[in-house]
Amino acid sequence: MKKLALLFVSIAVLMSFSFPGDGNKLPSATVKKLNGSKVNTNTFSNNGKPIVISFWATWCKPCKKELDAIAENYAEWQKETGVKLIAISIDDARSSTKVAPDVKAKAWEYEVYIDENQDFKRAMNVNNVPHTFLVDGNGEIVWSHNSYAEGDEDILYENVKKVAKGEKLSH
Repeated sequence: MKKLALLFVSIAVLMSFSFPGDGNKLPSATVKKLNGSKVNTNTFSNNGKPIVISFWATWCKPCKKELDAIAENYAEWQKETGVKLIAISIDDARSSTKVAPDVKAKAWEYEVYIDENQDFKRAMNVNNVPHTFLVDGNGEIVWSHNSYAEGDEDILYENVKKVAKGEKLSH
C-alpha cells in the first residue's frame, strides 16, 4: 500500500512540471492594468528576451509565496537574463479590488494585470493557480509549471537562463 501511495505522489509531482511546449504562441485576450486600462495579451513582449507569466490570486497562499520567492532575486534575474515577469491575477470582480493593495504591500516590481473574466486563464488552459509559463524571445511558450513548492523558483530560473542564451529546453 505504501508503494502504491508513493507511486501516486511521484506521478503527481511529475505531472506538476510540464515539459517544454510545442511553440504555442500567447493567445489573444483582454486583461486590465491596475489603473483599469485594458491591454491585449498578444502585445506582451520583452525585446526578444524571456518572459515569465505567473497566474495567481489574492486568496492563493502558494501563489504569493512563489511571487515573493522570485521577488527576492528578480533584480539579479533581470540583470543576468533580461527576463520580465508578468503577474496575471485571476481575481474576479468581487476580489479584484484587493490586487493593487496586495501588490503595493508586497512591493513586487512586476507588471501586474487582472484577468477578471478569466479569458486569458481559459485561453492558456490554466485550471488552478499558481501556474507559471516561460515564454521565449519569439513569444512562444516553451515551459510551464503548475503548483508551487519551495525551490521551484530555482528550476524556473535555470530554464530562464537557458532560454535567454537561446538554448532549447529538453525533456
